[in-house]
Amino acid sequence: MYLVYQPEGSEEPQRWKYNPKKLMSAEREMLERRTGKNFTEFTQDVMKGNSLCRRALLFMYLKRVHPGVKYEDVDFAWDELTLEHSKGELREMRKSVVDSVPAAQLDAVLAKLDEEIDEAFEDPDEQGKASLPIAG
Repeated sequence: MYLVYQPEGSEEPQRWKYNPKKLMSAEREMLERRTGKNFTEFTQDVMKGNSLCRRALLFMYLKRVHPGVKYEDVDFAWDELTLEHSKGELREMRKSVVDSVPAAQLDAVLAKLDEEIDEAFEDPDEQGKASLPIAG
């Protein structure tokens, strides 16, 4: 999964690979302090669209690139920040929906996933080992 930030007026988005299991302990602790949530709650709330969690996550990634950035300087329009699944993650989802989606809805769900797979970013590091980014 990727956190994608494209402020209005920028030509190319900034894209960071988001895998909660690979974040350093200091980063996880900072995210917990900033949001008041334990890390498992934080990762779930990022996926659900929690604004505070997504802002803290963007701050963490921006700080990696620009060490002097302050949290107060991180402000964005909602449509400038997205989470995107990689092709591999979407392929894994596609496999799992066959058993979990009612037959009457399956064709529509598969068609939507196929469309998203076509448009998704190909992660060269996945090599068939995609998993969804939830820390347990």
